[in-house]
Amino acid sequence: MADQPKSFNLSPEIHEYLVARGTPPDEVQRWLIGETKSRVGDFAGMQIAPEQGAFMTLLTRLLDARSAVEVGTFTGYSSLCIARGLAPGGRLVCCDVSEDWTGLAREAWDRAGVADRIELRIAPALDTLRALPTDATIDLAFIDADKPNYAGYYLELLTRLRPNGVILVDNTLWHGSVVDESRQDENVLAIRAFNDLVAQDDRVDSVLLPISDGLTLLRKR
Repeated sequence: MADQPKSFNLSPEIHEYLVARGTPPDEVQRWLIGETKSRVGDFAGMQIAPEQGAFMTLLTRLLDARSAVEVGTFTGYSSLCIARGLAPGGRLVCCDVSEDWTGLAREAWDRAGVADRIELRIAPALDTLRALPTDATIDLAFIDADKPNYAGYYLELLTRLRPNGVILVDNTLWHGSVVDESRQDENVLAIRAFNDLVAQDDRVDSVLLPISDGLTLLRKR
């Protein structure tokens, strides 16, 4: 183990620098960031960071993904990023329970010209996932929803993921509280349990990346 970590919490200045020197948010993404702040208020922090979105689009393209699933759509930034990276004819199934938040997502998808690639299903995500075909055909999945159900979402998706397919899981550092033993609330316990589950699962290769609030990348063997 390295005795000095090379990752660090980003200052606003470093964050601005890295976003500007990657693929920056375009006009639609900037519009969606602003609309999320104005319409959702305190919940706007649930939106993924711009650099995470750029990473997800790039990864989707590298996988040549044609079949993707998202659990937790919110106002649509992550789904927009995935949909843009899909191969021709690719489809993204989005799972959410909020008509209000996903209403803004639909506006963004229309503005970006990707609405025809996305199927939004408003229902408990576990029900939606269990109703999907059991064939191992999913290329890419993204989990960013209620933390106590992370393990359930992961297990349902893994059986449907093709070999060499990828699952991305958001918030797996939970603001650093995963290593703070004084934190014993439901979300922290769920994230710790999920991280332990992944670490012991010999069906996948995984890495927990210090992108945003922690982004776990899993490859099915």
